[in-house]
Amino acid sequence: MSVLNTQRYRDTRNVLTGKDGAFFDDEGNMLATVESYNVQVSNNNGNYQPLGAMQEMDIPQTFKVTLIVTAVVIESDKFIQEYLDALDQDTLPHWNFQGMIRGRNGSEERMNFRDCVPSGTVDLQNLTVGDIIRRNWNLTVNQPPKLQSLLTAA
Repeated sequence: MSVLNTQRYRDTRNVLTGKDGAFFDDEGNMLATVESYNVQVSNNNGNYQPLGAMQEMDIPQTFKVTLIVTAVVIESDKFIQEYLDALDQDTLPHWNFQGMIRGRNGSEERMNFRDCVPSGTVDLQNLTVGDIIRRNWNLTVNQPPKLQSLLTAA
């Protein structure tokens, strides 16, 4: 019996981890207290079945980009102040962010996230005894993400 996967494994020295990425504000400041971030796009389709056809098809209609950030609360940051000030003015703040992943060969994948607004829940304060205090942000990215640079193979 022969092995189905005849490709050699990838060089594990090129595998990237969380320490190979960073998250920045729109002024280029690394947001070092951001413990994790996750950007996802959800695609929403409509169903279409032509008359006389058995097969139902999906027709692209909308997409939504979400950004979820978990920050370690070391001191009150400018984002919570801007958020609370905006709530006091009956509005929501808009932010721009940039995510970056650096490869072992020095190449970078940079992606810009523009016009981000709070969506869903935002942690104002939370506390668990014996645990690090974190603040979770859920944001909608109101402009399509822009790829600034792409990782290259070593």
